[in-house]
This record gives sequence, structure tokens and C-alpha cells, in this order.
Amino acid sequence: MTISYNWLSNYLPVVPMPDELSKILTSIGLEVESMERTGGVEGGLEGLIAGEVVNCVPHPDADKLKVTMVDAGQDALLQIVCGAPNVAVGQKVVVATIGTTLYPVGDAPFKIKKSKIRGVESFGMLCAADEIGLGTDHAGILVLDDQVQPGTPLQEVLKPTDEDTIFEIGLTPNRSDAMSHLGVARDVCAYLTHHKNTPLAPRVPYPVIETSGTPPITVEITDPESCTRYSGITIEGVTVGDSPEWLKKRLSAIGVHSINNIVDVTNFILHATGQPLHAFDADQIQGKRIRVKKATEGETFITLDQKSITLTANDLMIYDENAPLCIAGVYGGWNSGVTSSTKNIFLESACFSRESIRITSTHHGLRTDAAVRFEKGTDFSITLPVLSYAIQLIMEVAGGKTAGEMLDVIPVAQHPTKITLSKSYLHTLSGKMYTDQEVESILSSLGYHVVSKTTQDWEVEIPFHKPSVGYAADLVQEIMRISGFDQIDIPSQLVLSAHTDEQLRIFQLREKAAQLLCGAGFNEIFTNSIVNSKWYHEDEAAHQVKLLNSLSAELDILRPHMLQSGLQAIAYNLNRKNDNLRFFEFGKTYQQFNGQYEETLNLSLYLTGDDPSDWKHTPQPVDFFSMKGRVHQLLNALGVQVQYKTTSHEYFSTANEIIIGKKKAGIVAEVHPKWLKAMGIKVPVLYAHLHWNSIETAYPQQIQYSDISRFPSAERDLAIVVDKSVTYSEILQATKQAGLAKLEHMDLFDVFESDKLGTGKKSMAMKFVFSDDTKTFTDEEMDKMMQQLTRVYTQKLNAEIRK
Repeated sequence: MTISYNWLSNYLPVVPMPDELSKILTSIGLEVESMERTGGVEGGLEGLIAGEVVNCVPHPDADKLKVTMVDAGQDALLQIVCGAPNVAVGQKVVVATIGTTLYPVGDAPFKIKKSKIRGVESFGMLCAADEIGLGTDHAGILVLDDQVQPGTPLQEVLKPTDEDTIFEIGLTPNRSDAMSHLGVARDVCAYLTHHKNTPLAPRVPYPVIETSGTPPITVEITDPESCTRYSGITIEGVTVGDSPEWLKKRLSAIGVHSINNIVDVTNFILHATGQPLHAFDADQIQGKRIRVKKATEGETFITLDQKSITLTANDLMIYDENAPLCIAGVYGGWNSGVTSSTKNIFLESACFSRESIRITSTHHGLRTDAAVRFEKGTDFSITLPVLSYAIQLIMEVAGGKTAGEMLDVIPVAQHPTKITLSKSYLHTLSGKMYTDQEVESILSSLGYHVVSKTTQDWEVEIPFHKPSVGYAADLVQEIMRISGFDQIDIPSQLVLSAHTDEQLRIFQLREKAAQLLCGAGFNEIFTNSIVNSKWYHEDEAAHQVKLLNSLSAELDILRPHMLQSGLQAIAYNLNRKNDNLRFFEFGKTYQQFNGQYEETLNLSLYLTGDDPSDWKHTPQPVDFFSMKGRVHQLLNALGVQVQYKTTSHEYFSTANEIIIGKKKAGIVAEVHPKWLKAMGIKVPVLYAHLHWNSIETAYPQQIQYSDISRFPSAERDLAIVVDKSVTYSEILQATKQAGLAKLEHMDLFDVFESDKLGTGKKSMAMKFVFSDDTKTFTDEEMDKMMQQLTRVYTQKLNAEIRK
């Protein structure tokens, strides 16, 4: 939301300085995201003074230069070398003394220094208009009025009038009442009333306009739920043309371009009051009849920018006798808009339902200023006062006169809602004891009406300009922000009760996993959970969660898997020459089964490129086992024991399921080239996916520590010959079945294949580490345990012991 300081000042009875106003706005919940001083002259003519040329002679060593003596209101005359052809004795000129910074048009600022020009010292500069930011004229120095006194600051001589301060305010969705200069003025006045202890109210600009006679155009509302009020007036004899300078400047200050005087008035009213208006060419309204109703499904409409759109039965439209004129509250039509030849206009000021405008605006992708305000809620009570304001301005800038009285159609009477606010609830939620007078004063200054009060509570009537206020908590927030959140006392003692928070444990687990991954060289990414359905296999369509009102045709479902959104991040980086990528992401996936929706938290890992290298090791491309090793290392560090099982999947060329207990907990895989090609990726990508709920369940509740054994561990190597189809995972499973309690861990250190081993055979060599906390192993004990392993491998894997 953009606010002009000059514009806002028109509605404030007391005007704070811009810096103070910025603090006030942020204090009352209208956070100032930026504040920029605009207009006027860059640098504000700071340091420039008026001077009088009292002597001017040619430079002794340059034909085009002159040496002047200038009275700048100081103790002594200034000697200044000048190259302007028009400099002459008696002129009042602009003097930049030593230390002054100049801001020339189209060039970088520079500071005036004492200099020597062709051997003659110069103690300043006589300035041309472009050298001080006042236009582009560089034909000669700027000559001031003869009445100007030497030494007068140039700011006082020229008095720039276009200076303004522009505030960018970050509005939360519930603050539609502050989407206008008057809305902001109301809040500022409430703050000043409370903190300055002086009743203040914004200067409301609504005039009283007397209209009479039979309106030439009638209005009919056939959908009272979508249009709760429709006001309008016909103005005849207008002259469409350029807006006056003051109106252009007002709109330009907040970034709105001038179109013509009629449209500019409607835009001015919108940003001044928050009420959208629409002007029709009255001569184009067939049958002199306005009908507010829903469109016919499939009907075609030509918008103001000559685009053809197909309407739905949900679209609220403004019709004349025969055809649609505009999309109500959203966009005008080509055939009914105001043009340079328009002589008579019909001005609309209406109140449309938030739901109706939101559906139409998002469906057709028409996010206009009017639509944004209607979908957040406008003030039902001001359609007529705003219309009077617009009539006054239009007749001022475009001429004309009203034809007939103002129309005001309210199909169903609207009544303000009421909320009961208890004093105990106010104290509990705010943490502060407010006096009755303080509460009532704040509410009154914001436009609320205290209907009744008891010793326990207040019954408060909610004004129409507060459509988002529906609960007692909203009233507490209103009171707190005007009183000041910084005015809430911090108690001298804080009483805390210690308890175990399961959510804290889960959060700490995620943080631990993230830290382990970062330590392993991974970077965390965050990708969009709204994705393109074309990324996924068509067989999955039945379980996808589709968006009803997607903002883009390419973002139409909630992601059912993490893979594709991560691949998009991989592709983005590869296209920018970031080749060796290590990504991880905590994110949610979404699916639906028979109308039941599932939301699952996941951890996904992505690898591509080479493993890290140094002077001693050459780069090696990552492969399936690179990813599997990293996943196993992570889970092992978290104390989660897993198994792996070979599997196949449409998306992967190689894959292992991750098993915890007997349940699937994820997958480690190499992405199939077909899906990489679809994402524009030409290099292998490894992927791992963990169902985080399974990890949380398997994560040990307590970590147990034990002393390091006082006795040395024992190591033995064993090589077995098995079929090529046998995996290391199967060897691990067989090892567990041997039931060796003293086996601390085992590692595979060599895989060898040769025809000498036999057809379809391979050799796998492993190191076994045994430990005992009570004694040192004997050779007999070691031989017995190795014989147990040999027997299991022979029976379970049909292995041969390699001698």
C-alpha cells in the first residue's frame, strides 16, 4: 500500500513530521517498509546561496574563461573562475561554495573544492540550472531576480513545491480499512487522540450534493447476496480531456498514471477513500437500464483492453437491456468505457460481496485495484458520500451537471454486527489493565460504538468499514495497537512450569538431521509445494490434489512427491554452471484417496556431479552407492536402524527401499534418464526420500552411553564367493542370523569379479570387528565365531569360502 505524505496531510488536523509519522504508522500495525522523499530537487538545494557579481574580467590565460568577484553575503568577496558566456557584473547568481555537493541532471553528484584553473584560484562555482538539478538548460549560469539579497539560501529563493514523502506500508490481510489515505488518517488520529490526550478526527472531504428529478437510468439487482448496495448518478455534458496538474501529481506520487479527467477522478477516489467507482458512457447503456446479475455460462465478454474472455455462471456482471457492460467490481468493458468523445456518464458506487469478486478475479486472472479492495471488504455505508465527492470533483475538472437524483438501491437491509467484549478477557489476552475511559476512547476514535456497558463487559457495534472484525480478540488487538504494544508491562517475575514438549523433541530431531547434512556438505532448499501436474505420471492423476482456483495454469496441483520440485532446483542450478550439487529439503506432499486427504512430511536428498576432491584425490562422479552411503550415515547418526530391499519404480533406473522394522520408510535411487530429460537435466541425479514420521517413530527416546572397553577388539577378514545377484544387504541379514553378540560391526572392503571364480560368481571380502567388555578374546573363541559365520553364509547364501 502506497501512501503520499502530502495527500495524507490533507485529512489530518495535526500533521506529524514524516519521520515521526513513520514511527506512528509502524506502532499502530501499519508497518512502514520503506520511506522515500521524492519530487523537488535532488539534494534539496542544500548549501547553495544567492550571490551578486561585483566584478568580472577576462581570464589572463584562457579566452573563454572569466575571473569574477562575487558577494555571497560573507565577510569577504569570493573569487570564482567561470566559463559561462552570459556572466556579467550586477547579476544575481547561484553560488556553490567550497564543501557544497551538487547533483547535476544525468550525472553523478560531486563536491565543490578549492581549485586553481589555469593558474587562477577559484573558491566556488557559479551554477547553471542543470548543474543544480533544475532542468536541462546548460546555455549559461542561472540568473536570479534582482531583488534577491546576497547570502540568501537558494531554498528560500526558489521554494520547491513538489517535495513529498512516499510510504510503502505492509498491510496484513485483515486491514482492508487502511487501504486508503482516509483509512490511514483515521488510525493516525486515533493514535494522536490517545497519546496527545486531544480528541482528533480526520477531515472527511464528503460534500453535500443536492440532486433531484427522475433518474434517466434505472437499476435492478437480481442477486442480492452478491451486491448488497448499488448507488449511481448520471452526469451530462462532461468534457473528457487531460486532468489538471494537481490531480496528475496526486496520482503520480503513488505510481498511478493519468488517463483522462474522468478516470483519474475515479482512481483518486479509490486511493483517497478505499471505495472503487466505475464510470460508464451513459449513451452506450441500452434501454437506460442497469441490471446486476450473474453471467450466463459460456457467454463471451470483451474487456476494456479488447481481450475476449468466456464467462462462467459464478461471474457477477453489470448488464444493460441487452448485453454485459462490465465485470462487476473487477474490470470494465470495451463498449461501455469512457472515451474522448463521451459527453454523458453514469457513475457507479457499489458494494459487492467479497466471495463473488474473489472467485471471478482469480478465475480470469484480473487482479485490479478495485478487485483487491472488494475481495477484502469495502464500507457499505459510504457509497453515497463517496459518490457526492466524485460528483464534485468531476464537475470541477470536466464540467457537466447531474441529471436526476442519485440512485441508491439496497435489496436487503444491512445492520452492523455487535460483539461483547468482557473486561476479564481483555486483561487476560492483552496482559494489561485498561481503564474504561481508555477503552471507550480508543474504540470511539476508530469508529466503533459502545452500545451498552456493565461492570463486566461492553457491547460494541462494529462499523461497516471494519469488515474483518468479527471476534472479541479483534477488538483487543485494536485497543492494544492504538495504546501501543510497547506499553504492555513486563512482570518483575516470570513463573515457568517445566514440562516435556513432544513437539520440541521432534523439532530438535529435524535440527539434528539438518546439521548432520550441512556438515556432510549439503545445502538446504525450499521449493514450491504447488507444482505442474504435467511433471507426474498420468497414472497418478486420480490421487492428485488439484487446485480449484490456481493462479497459473502451470501450477495446478499440490505436489504428490518431492522428486520433481527438487529436480527443478537442480536444473536451475545446472543451467547456471553450479555442477556439484548436494541438496536436502524438509517438505510436505499431498494426496487424496476417496475424498480423504493425506499430508505427509518428508526429507529428500539430491546428489549430482562429483564427490569433493583435493590435491590428493581425483574427482569421482557420484553414484547410487554415494547416496546410499550418505543416507545410511545419517540414519546411523540418528540411532535409526534400517534395512534395504531392491525395488523398481517408474521414476528410477536403480532403487532400494528403506525398511524400518517391517515398514517402508523411504527409498534410495538413481533417477531414470527419461524423467531427467523431461526436466532438461543431462547428467545423472541421485535421490533419497525418507518418510519423516517413520524416522520420528524409530528415533530412540533416550540415548544410552557406555564406557569404552578396557580390552582390545579383535579383527578378522573373510572373503566369500557368491552369485552375482547376492547383495551386501543379504549378507548383512545372514550375519544377523548368526546371532553373534560380540560382533561389534562389519565392513565390505572389496568386490572382485573374474571368470576364474566361475560363471556368474563374484568375491566379496569383509572385515569383522569383535569386542568384549570383560576379557580379551582367545584364538579358540575367534575361530568358533568365524566358523559360525562361515556356516551361515554357506547355508543361507550358498557361499564358498575363498582360501
